[in-house]
Amino acid sequence: MSDDVNRSIPNRPHATPAYAQELERLLHDAIEARGVTDTRVINAMRQVPRHCFVPQAQTHFAYADHPLPIGYEQTISQPYIVALMTEAGLLGPFERCLEIGTGSGYQTAVLSLLCTTVFSIECVRELFDQSQRNLLAAGLLSSHIQQRLGNGYQGWPEFAPYDLIIVTAAPPEVPRRLLCQLAVGGRMVVPIGPELGVQQLQRWTRASSGDTAESFSVEALLDVQFVPMVGATNFE
Repeated sequence: MSDDVNRSIPNRPHATPAYAQELERLLHDAIEARGVTDTRVINAMRQVPRHCFVPQAQTHFAYADHPLPIGYEQTISQPYIVALMTEAGLLGPFERCLEIGTGSGYQTAVLSLLCTTVFSIECVRELFDQSQRNLLAAGLLSSHIQQRLGNGYQGWPEFAPYDLIIVTAAPPEVPRRLLCQLAVGGRMVVPIGPELGVQQLQRWTRASSGDTAESFSVEALLDVQFVPMVGATNFE
């Protein structure tokens, strides 16, 4: 596989010239101009019609660089943050990714173009159903995506280990059960912090097969603001 995304999207909807122009402006002004350089990530975002993943009343804001409400006290992330988190995950084409928080399915769609399989967990039934409809409408509901309704804090141990885990909501501290589902060399990109306060986007890397602090390294990426991660807060 080349550095560029080359997976075919057989039922991709035709993008109107206006949407295509807005998308290119977004990629250039809000993503590339702010330091995202991975061409695979940029091309994957170019192939995903974001207007298919926002509520109908919000479609005129689909290519603005800010988060949008999708109902149930959840949001679709700011495109720059999606690009940054995806790039920070260092995801290779033959790797497997676990996504915690499917939401509208937008991040899921981007990831599905960059790796072998995305395993995505959503805890809100309505969003779980909505994400499947959105992925279908965008022509991106495929065998590269496996979805599950469940508690993200527990992960998806049946298919572990994962090369990348991306968490799209903020737990107050890093969930240890998720760290233990990383492959050696695997990365987890996760916002950490309180609901009403400064959160920090972090990248955890598993250096060895143990589960002690010495088995992981952590890097601080930037301050962010995400909705809180929902579910049983079991960090063991």
